[in-house]
Amino acid sequence: MKSSEIRDKFLTFFESKGHSVVRSSPLVPGNDPTMLLTNSGMVQFKDVFIGTDSRPYTRATSVQRCVRAGGKHNDLENVGYTARHHTFFEMLGNFSFGDYFKRDAINYAWELLTKVYGLPADKLTVTVYVEDDEAYDIWANEIGVPAARIIRIGDNKGGRYASDNFWQMADTGPCGPCTEIFYDHGADIPGGPPGSPDEDGDRFIEIWNLVFMQFNRDEAGNMNKLPKPCVDTGMGMERLAAVLQHVHSNYEIDLFQNLIRAAARETRTLDLESKSLRVIADHIRAASFLIVDGIIPGPEGHGYVLRRIIRRALRHGHKLGQNRPFFYKLVEDLNDEMGAAYPELAEAKQRVAQTLRQEEERFGETLENGMKILEAQLAKDSKNLDGATAFTLYDTYGFPLDLTADICRERGVTLDQAGFTAAMEQQKKTARAAGKFKMAAGVEYSGAKTTFIGYDSLVHNATIIALYCGGAKVEQLKAGQAGIVVLDTTPFYAESGGQVGDQGLLKGGDGSFEVDDTLKVQADVFGHHGELVAGVLKVGDKVDAIVDEDKRGRTIRNHSATHLMHKALREVLGSHVAQKGSLVDPDKTRFDFSHNAPLTAEQIAKVEVIVNREILQNHATLAQHMSFDDAVKHGAMALFGEKYGDEVRVLDIGSSKELCGGVHVERTGDIGLFKIISEAGVAAGIRRLEAVTGEGALAMVQSLGRRLQEAAGALKTNPEELTTRIGQVQDQVRSLEKELAALKSKLASGQGDELVTRAIDVNGIMVLAATLEGADVARLRETMDKLKDKLKTAAIVLASVADGKVSLIAGVTADATARVKAGELVNFVAQQVGGKGGGRPDMAQAGGTDPSGLAQALAGVVAWVGQRTG
Repeated sequence: MKSSEIRDKFLTFFESKGHSVVRSSPLVPGNDPTMLLTNSGMVQFKDVFIGTDSRPYTRATSVQRCVRAGGKHNDLENVGYTARHHTFFEMLGNFSFGDYFKRDAINYAWELLTKVYGLPADKLTVTVYVEDDEAYDIWANEIGVPAARIIRIGDNKGGRYASDNFWQMADTGPCGPCTEIFYDHGADIPGGPPGSPDEDGDRFIEIWNLVFMQFNRDEAGNMNKLPKPCVDTGMGMERLAAVLQHVHSNYEIDLFQNLIRAAARETRTLDLESKSLRVIADHIRAASFLIVDGIIPGPEGHGYVLRRIIRRALRHGHKLGQNRPFFYKLVEDLNDEMGAAYPELAEAKQRVAQTLRQEEERFGETLENGMKILEAQLAKDSKNLDGATAFTLYDTYGFPLDLTADICRERGVTLDQAGFTAAMEQQKKTARAAGKFKMAAGVEYSGAKTTFIGYDSLVHNATIIALYCGGAKVEQLKAGQAGIVVLDTTPFYAESGGQVGDQGLLKGGDGSFEVDDTLKVQADVFGHHGELVAGVLKVGDKVDAIVDEDKRGRTIRNHSATHLMHKALREVLGSHVAQKGSLVDPDKTRFDFSHNAPLTAEQIAKVEVIVNREILQNHATLAQHMSFDDAVKHGAMALFGEKYGDEVRVLDIGSSKELCGGVHVERTGDIGLFKIISEAGVAAGIRRLEAVTGEGALAMVQSLGRRLQEAAGALKTNPEELTTRIGQVQDQVRSLEKELAALKSKLASGQGDELVTRAIDVNGIMVLAATLEGADVARLRETMDKLKDKLKTAAIVLASVADGKVSLIAGVTADATARVKAGELVNFVAQQVGGKGGGRPDMAQAGGTDPSGLAQALAGVVAWVGQRTG
């Protein structure tokens, strides 16, 4: 039974039992900071199990893609070396949210395994928690499993409920017993049944775990029965496929065999049993699906997990002798295997391949250099690798520690993990010390929070509650002093979320303070930075806080347009687009986002059309405060890496919904015109757009119009016909270039005919050294070929000078290369003109930077040839 059939039969079976088929969620759990990656099928239903969310169904089934390559669940180092460890795997699961419980769950599992998949009942063994008499009774008396194949598992991890067969989400919360189903591979495979001393053998393999959430553990450790017990099951698709396809290792199933063959093809490996091929086949799945879900290789977090996986695969390719990019070519093979089950892979395969190729090209040189350092160190000590070297490989060459550990394990080398950790801690300590120094340069504040009223007003009467000058707290500022003013209430927006701080004026009594920037002293305390241009300001004074209306207006137009642009980019490029940084000021918006290729002119135009269409529709802007969970339900986009409190501000601008505390226009029409002015790459997988709005966009369009008129005038045409006229000029230039090339060729031929008479016979070889005025390298080569034809047996050096640089070419006819080498000849001349060179025995090329020595160098060629042929 193929892997695709196993998935289909699983979902179809549970759908027939009243379950809703739920698509696999992404590998990055939504709104769950406790988890780095989705590592089991229940993750997408976690909020339902703990009671903070509800669904329109009480029964669900899914095939969930999972990754275990970081954090608590990290199987990376075992992948490729064992029969069943993977970074990426598929979890088949069925779930009950207060609907059915143990009886139905067990009956469904048995029916599916024995009736639908056709597994022999006598090959199945089950385990139950030692205290779970109910589950034991169902297996024994209703299903009919012999008592010898129902094993009670006690508290084998110390303390009550500390058992392999008792599941808990955390120290508190939902928990309960579980029953596991094992497949017996037969007596010829080493290992004993679960719970026995030999249980770690490969004879009995767990294929399905049924978890019964029936308790809630409180902080005192008490087990309270849940009013609506739930069921959470998980069965590894790869393990089940191995059983159904009558193979022992997961890597022998159809899906992996096809990927292994593809990996062998791209690495030119004949040994299909190579563990390196297994690693590559496993890692292409994990890497590709992580990229599908919007992750880009990077130095931390999800990006670092992805980078580790990719680099481990590349290292195994290198080990097989493949030094060129190959990994990305497997994406198409993966799509053939899994694209039908996961359409998102089929849609993103081109982007996935581009991302992998970029990372391969980036790491290629790094791998070569890092391996040289590693090999050099192991040559000194073939048994141990010190922690300092491991850290250097990690910190300087981008070698993840587990990649180094992988190499050490293969060679039987002991890795100094403690030394690596010590070096890492030392680096962190140094970084922390630097951070403390920077903090000491700031201001210390202890007082009331600032009340921000800038959403609704640009002018407000406020009280000064603190003053700073030169970083020190003061009671007053005098004219000419630069400082920081803290107010109890302010309309000035403090720089945050990419939007720059407001500028303006604080005016009160005889004091006038020009605000150049507004920054946060603390999370809820705003500091107005600037200079007192007149009078005196004291703590306790009343001032009128006046925001520069023009600069605020231009800034908020750019900020609101950024939201619309973000939404448009996701619509044009795909849902993988995510904000990676922004800067919004009065002049422009600068927006960094995840994407692996430059935007085409057509894509940029589409984004502009979408944004300007939203502007023309003049939607009202709506800001609402709500809980984070309600915001997500509302459809608001949260920015990756941002910290949000329990209550968030949700901003609706046109079709865009984002969490944002910034200041914005009242209606989209207030933005005016939107125009993208530049697009560029700023880092691996990160692109940057800059755009202008309103008067800034109008000024840009007018400037482009003026330049267009000037270009048309220079070419004596009108703007509408400028493209045609440029084409005509290009045709004329190409025609003239052809004529010039023909004239140069004719001139070179004439020079060649004249040079033949200057050749000197040296021991049976015609020797010629000459300068061709105004000749480029192509002319030198062309003349060289003609001279060799005419002189028959010859050694020739031709030179030209342009812009203070010397070009040299040496040629030796085939019948003379045994006596004179062109590479040595050209190097003889090049060394005298500030250069060096070499090449083939019959043709060589070089350059120099000192034309003053050329004449003497060429004059010495005859003697040089004479010495070598005498």
